[in-house]
Parts: sequence; structure tokens; C-alpha cells
Amino acid sequence: MTTIPPRPDAAARVALIDELEREYPALSHETLGRSVLGREIPLLRLGEGATHVLYVGAHHGAEGMTAAFLLRFLSEFLTAHRAGRSIEGIDPVFLLSVRTLWIVPALNPDGVELVERGLFSAGLFSERVRRMNGGSEEVSTWQANARGVDLNHNYDAGFHAYKGVEASLGIVGGAPTRYSGEYPESEPETAALARFIRSVPLSMILSLHTQGREIYFTSGGRSLPGQAAVAARFSAMTGYRAAVPTGAAAYGGLTDWAVGRIGVPAFTVECGAGKNPLPGSAFVPTWCEIRPLLFRAPLYAAPRSA
Repeated sequence: MTTIPPRPDAAARVALIDELEREYPALSHETLGRSVLGREIPLLRLGEGATHVLYVGAHHGAEGMTAAFLLRFLSEFLTAHRAGRSIEGIDPVFLLSVRTLWIVPALNPDGVELVERGLFSAGLFSERVRRMNGGSEEVSTWQANARGVDLNHNYDAGFHAYKGVEASLGIVGGAPTRYSGEYPESEPETAALARFIRSVPLSMILSLHTQGREIYFTSGGRSLPGQAAVAARFSAMTGYRAAVPTGAAAYGGLTDWAVGRIGVPAFTVECGAGKNPLPGSAFVPTWCEIRPLLFRAPLYAAPRSA
């Protein structure tokens, strides 16, 4: 099985994906789009089933560990698939005959690079990032993309209402976190993901974040039929609390948009506990918490009606 570092930078993610592709023919690799700084955003595919499920990691720079969780999931799934053995109570061969899994390990590669490799990784944007960071070169907790837009506030879900929240927080432009951008999907990363979601008949989306040990599943406090019951199952698998987000967390996120705007059941999984970025020592215990969910979640995706 492939060794996954707890917080892989772009080079490590590319090497891991290339290794998995070479070793496992069941895995295919496309390009979702490119980041502000031109980094590729890989889109990985498993299966040919009619019911489609999407996993997304690393909306936020300081949450690069979520990319490691998804790559670890891929490695373990593919190992079991080739061996013809079950894992977490599911048969990978059967699952891929009835489900198609799409995986975006890191939606925000520029932000993850800033956290993992420092200010110089932003290249020509380095000075701009430093200014947005209040003149500091310390970017180890950076959440936004290279333009200072928080990607998980950049979807068209309560976007204009959130501008009032931004003002109350004193945010007027690009910042390390919580700035939603000039308009919904203004950023190439979110625009690319939204285009993909509109083009595929998805039945479920899981958006991985750190930290808090909670699962969000609503948009404006409302959820889709049956979604609360699925969230309760996910809560039982992980020990995480199924919750309704409040404050700034209740606006502009992928789950808010998917549930409220396009009618796709979506769940935000806040993995682990502590302070972002979680230390490498948190990887194994947090992986053990979410592992059952990643393997079993596709079974709870209801086929889309024609």
C-alpha cells in the first residue's frame, strides 16, 4: 500500500497520484481545472456505476490533511479492489459496478502550498499575499486561495447576505480567511468545481474539512428529504455530531450551495479536533474516525431519477 504523508504538498500529491495510476488500472485521472497560480487541480475517477458520488478535500490552505485522507482512502480501496477482498464491510468490486466515485484531493493547491512551503511558493503573488497577510510572512494558518478568497464562501448560497457578515468582521478585500470574493464563483477553483457538479448527475457530495468533529448537512437550516437520517448514520459511524452551522460558517459553502441551489445531498465533514493546521500526529487518530465513512458513504447515495 502506498505511504501517504500527513500533509502532502503539491509535489507529493502529484507523485502519489502518478504512483496509484501506474499501479491500479481502475483509477483514472482528469484535470478539473487550474488554480490562480496555474497549478493543476486533479480529478480522480473510480468505477462506472450510474450513481455518482463526489469527495472534495482542501478547500482551505491549512486543511491539507484532508487531501491525505482522500489519498489514503484511494490507496486502501484500490489495494482491496485488486485483492478482491472486502473493506469496512463493502465489496470494492461490486461498489464500482454500481457507483462512480469522483475525488478532488485538493481544491485549493495554492493555499496548501503556502501553508506547507511558505510565502515563496506564491511566486509573483508573494508580495500580494504578504500585504493581504498584514505585512507578515508567516502564512502557516492561511486558509484562502492565492487571491485571498476563501473558497468555501465563494459559492452562490447566501453570498450577498454574507457580505454583511464580512463587513462586521472588518473584511473589505483579499484576506487570509473569510473573504468571499467579488461575486459567486469568481475564483477559478470554485468555478471549475461548480461547472463539473452541474455537468454530472451527482447523488452525494462529501466535503472534507478540519477540524471540529462535526457533520453539517443543511442550507439555511434546511435539508433535503432523507438527508437528516443519512447524517445521523454518518454521525454514528464517526462519533461526530450532526450539526447546523452558525455564524460565518453558515454562508457560501459547497454544502450550502449543493443542498440549497441544485438539490444534491451534501455533507461537510469537519475532521478531527484541535487547531488548523492539525499536526501530523493527528493524522492516524483522525483517519481512524473517518475511515468507515469514506468507505461506506457511497452506499447511502440514492440513484438520481431520470
